Amino acid sequence: MGGKAMSERPTVWGELPPDGTVLSTAEYLQTAESLRINELIYGKLMVVEESPTFRHQDLLLELAVLMRVFVGQHKLGVVCIAPQDVILDPARALILQPDLLFVSMARRAIISDHIWGAPDLVVEVMSPKPRIGKLEDRIRYFAQYGVKECWLLHQLSREIEVLRLNTYGADTRQTFRGVQKIESDVLPEFGLAPEVLGHW
Repeated sequence: MGGKAMSERPTVWGELPPDGTVLSTAEYLQTAESLRINELIYGKLMVVEESPTFRHQDLLLELAVLMRVFVGQHKLGVVCIAPQDVILDPARALILQPDLLFVSMARRAIISDHIWGAPDLVVEVMSPKPRIGKLEDRIRYFAQYGVKECWLLHQLSREIEVLRLNTYGADTRQTFRGVQKIESDVLPEFGLAPEVLGHW
């Protein structure tokens, strides 16, 4: 698998292990908390050293506020933004941190100190500079473990792409732009149009 196993390195309290360190889920959860995005891809620690851009965070926060207000008013569930560990497979050490996630009220039991299972919906803001790994790999992980929808916010084109997922990946893809209201099976009444977002 490559990388240095945590058991082979001295433990330094308060520090995140370096990128590429091999960890189990339990070891990862014992590392220092960090505001940096870090994920565990089948046991290999992936760390984003650079902070997201202001535009990325501004757009993410705007969508998160709109979604959280809507979800709260209708008592639909929980909305959360990164960095938040989503533990898709504890045994195989697969932990991701999507930009934004929604967990329905019916599945709220997966939330404790972390998210132990697949959210109903995840959102990724597509910055010009990619974050961790390949997008198609992330979509495949989300799909395989039960995420129902993935929304991609394309900053450069100001479009929202809605992916409906099945076990094997994206079942359907729809792109919405301008005044077109997005169509979502997970949040069917949300009806957001890309034009509403002012922080692209």
